[in-house]
Amino acid sequence: MNIESIVNAILGIVWSPYLVVLCLLTGLYFSVRTRFIQLRALPDMLRLMFRHERSDAGVSPFQALSLSLSSRVGVGNIAGVAMAIAFGGPGAIFWMWIVAFLGASSAFVESTLAQIYKDRDAKGQYRGGPAYYIEKGLGQRWYAVLFALVTVLAGAMLAGTQSNAITSAVNEAWDVPVMTTTAVLLVVLGAILIGGVRRIARVAEWVVPLMAVAYLLVAALVMVLNAEKVPEVIMLVLRSAFGVDAAFGAMIGTAIQWGVRRGVLSNEAGMGSGAHPAAAAEVSHPVKQGLVQSFSVYIDTMVVCSATAFLILSTGLYNVYDPAVNGIPDEARLLLGNLPGVEAGPRFVQHAVESALPGFGRSFVALAILPFAFTTILALYYMAETNISYLCRDRPAPWVVSMFQLLFLAATGYSAVNSATVAWSLGDIGVGLMSWLNIIAILLLQKPALAALRDYEQHRQAGKDPLYNPKLLGVRNTSVWQG
Repeated sequence: MNIESIVNAILGIVWSPYLVVLCLLTGLYFSVRTRFIQLRALPDMLRLMFRHERSDAGVSPFQALSLSLSSRVGVGNIAGVAMAIAFGGPGAIFWMWIVAFLGASSAFVESTLAQIYKDRDAKGQYRGGPAYYIEKGLGQRWYAVLFALVTVLAGAMLAGTQSNAITSAVNEAWDVPVMTTTAVLLVVLGAILIGGVRRIARVAEWVVPLMAVAYLLVAALVMVLNAEKVPEVIMLVLRSAFGVDAAFGAMIGTAIQWGVRRGVLSNEAGMGSGAHPAAAAEVSHPVKQGLVQSFSVYIDTMVVCSATAFLILSTGLYNVYDPAVNGIPDEARLLLGNLPGVEAGPRFVQHAVESALPGFGRSFVALAILPFAFTTILALYYMAETNISYLCRDRPAPWVVSMFQLLFLAATGYSAVNSATVAWSLGDIGVGLMSWLNIIAILLLQKPALAALRDYEQHRQAGKDPLYNPKLLGVRNTSVWQG
């Protein structure tokens, strides 16, 4: 067996239908338990997002949001959407919307827990995430260590997915050799990583909003140029989602699976990655950052992923091929040289924009993927480094951090120059493993988050700025909040 066969075999085990069902049901469960906080608290989300609380220990809520969006808004919003359509049909987009709406409540719970159980590292800066709340909240050190180890590995895997998309898009747009792009990427990345979380947060604070707005403007322009097709696209997505469309009638199960799988990779709700930057924020109540992080799921999927989906479907370049093509059964293929969607993802989006804006499309999508993927790599590094810090009891030796930086850069470079199929499959394995471990943890540890939500709402109803006191709520092992 070659490495691709082994990776695909592991992927099939990790991303079984059970995980798809678990993601959807967990989101539905927390939506009901929080009384659909993702809808009720929208005004609070917008208000809290731009508060400038920060300290020597923590970044501002907006910086934490930007760092989180750096992780969420990546090539999954471009190439990942193309893959979802390729393998699950247009209906996969509807299920991406569903997993985002329900997953926003899971994101709220995990981010609130990350704030409740956050800690300070040797430099006095906030650190937190699933490993911290698993140990402090559940009292299961072995489970926390397992999650930390999986997350370190997943961070490197997912970074490889991003770097592979960068080299593919740059090669398609400007015919730059893959090795050249990889070398430049690693040098710049290495220079930034040395600066730590504050430098990463500052880069994300400026780059993420600018890149998202520019991408959305071009996507809107393409949709305007194809305005007559937009209603048809919406109906195609809805019909395909429920197997009503004749061309995709037999694909409803595939649409759900690929929609959820690509949706979780894109918005990361439930997998625990967003909990890491959430813990770094300076706020007076954990729920404040939980709400901000919940809103980031909407930005990622409802806005950016939808823009990519409508861009692809409205240009008319989508087609359905014979299921037997290239030996991959039951799939809708991209109209791009019979390449599987996993190989053609970035390039297909480039061709879609090129068809609407000749001479501009390929270069623009490459320019969009560069900051999207690059900031995601930075956020993934922060996530992995946080878990290295946890494993070293928040006092990692300098040589440990330096060694990890070298290994992270090596993994990023390896995937950049290798098969896109392996790179994406490894990323999916990382997402799946983290999701299994984190979803089980937040289901077991939901009470402190729900109690914090009730406490926050009582303060708001009384007209007060919520201040968190864990002793009054009977929550233990919250050393940062004791003061």
